[in-house]
Amino acid sequence: MTKARVANERSAPVPDAVELIVRKRDQGRLEPAELKHLVEGYTAGRVADYQMSAWLMASLLNGLDESETVALTDAMLHSGRVLELGSVHQPKVDKHSTGGVGDKVSLCLGPLVASCGVAVPMVSGRGLGHTGGTLDKLEAIEGYDTRLDARRFERVVATVGVSIIGQTSELAPADKRIYALRDVTGTVESVPLIVASILSKKLAEGIDALLLDVKVGRGAFMKDLDSARLLGRTLVRVGRRFGKRVSAVLTDMEFPLGRTIGNALEVEEAIDVLRNEGPDDTRELTLDLGARMLVLGGAESGLAAARRRVERTLASGEALECFARMVRAHGGNTRVIEHPEMLPKAPVRVAVPAPRSGFLVRCDALELGLVAVRLGAGRLLAEDAVDPAAGIELAIKPGDRVAKGQPMAWLCVRRRAAATPWLARAAAAFTLGPRPPPARPLVLENIAR
Repeated sequence: MTKARVANERSAPVPDAVELIVRKRDQGRLEPAELKHLVEGYTAGRVADYQMSAWLMASLLNGLDESETVALTDAMLHSGRVLELGSVHQPKVDKHSTGGVGDKVSLCLGPLVASCGVAVPMVSGRGLGHTGGTLDKLEAIEGYDTRLDARRFERVVATVGVSIIGQTSELAPADKRIYALRDVTGTVESVPLIVASILSKKLAEGIDALLLDVKVGRGAFMKDLDSARLLGRTLVRVGRRFGKRVSAVLTDMEFPLGRTIGNALEVEEAIDVLRNEGPDDTRELTLDLGARMLVLGGAESGLAAARRRVERTLASGEALECFARMVRAHGGNTRVIEHPEMLPKAPVRVAVPAPRSGFLVRCDALELGLVAVRLGAGRLLAEDAVDPAAGIELAIKPGDRVAKGQPMAWLCVRRRAAATPWLARAAAAFTLGPRPPPARPLVLENIAR
């Protein structure tokens, strides 16, 4: 029973779904017992898809207050099993990103933090729309199984220190159904619904603390700082109502993160970072978030000491070894770590030439994410298959100078014909100017309350 669990639920009959829809339509509020009744009814099939869709739309338009958000999160959390991870004796800390373009940080971050003595049980998602998914990236590794049951998940966390899996039917099943419904009914962009979805999954993992990476910018769902602050603050407040240590950071997603967009490409970049190499921005964000997770987990008392520790651990090779152990425990082929050429490779790389000489001042993350999807690296519908080899390699980053005709990027595809329709759109995502742009920080703000 969590702090947010309601002790004295109503003994009177709970209104049916239609009454709850009408009340929210008319800007009324729902009691915790009513939200529990609605979620349980939908999970059990007593509430129809069209009824839940109507309630979700009413909630998007009229909002949920914080107590309703807490109650909805609690109902979705307890729609399935809540893990305790009793065999894991280290502090348990997870990180969640709200989604970005080229964001492969979870692949580096989990093993790094686990190598510092903080366990990382991580339930991740698949890519949808212009943002990539951690599960799709991991499945680019031959044999890697993202569908572990709860018992095996706990065993891997206890023995390796980190396990990254997909959402199972055991964990927050209501969220899985409601998320799929929101995606096809235009009800994704609601802060209370986003908060309940994220936290119900994460709290079901049995964690002690959670770090939230709220992306801001063109390539993020939250395009501006005010929206991102609202989401970050709501996530922190609601998460703490469940007795967890929770903090959030707002990070930049105007530009793609790193130099690759696409599943196997991003795995290779993540391996580079775990070798203490790789692009500066991917490496820097991994270290920054890693230090924050150590503090949340109580492994270090301050960020400066935590930063020194994650830097030493990354340089030592321990994080790379931990990644190999995780891949092995999930049934994956660890040879790809020493031989990344074994990852799926697109046979054709089509250059996106610079139309003139200049400095890269803007690189539209949203547009490049959408192009990567069209090349096969992502999905427009949940049931779409992805091509693990497809994607985009960036040749330049903001501030770099390029000469006319030199590649700004390469489109990686199975056949040249698959890239041709998207060359102009990819080129238009790059803006060149006569001088470099001002430097942009990766971490924009920290939200502790």
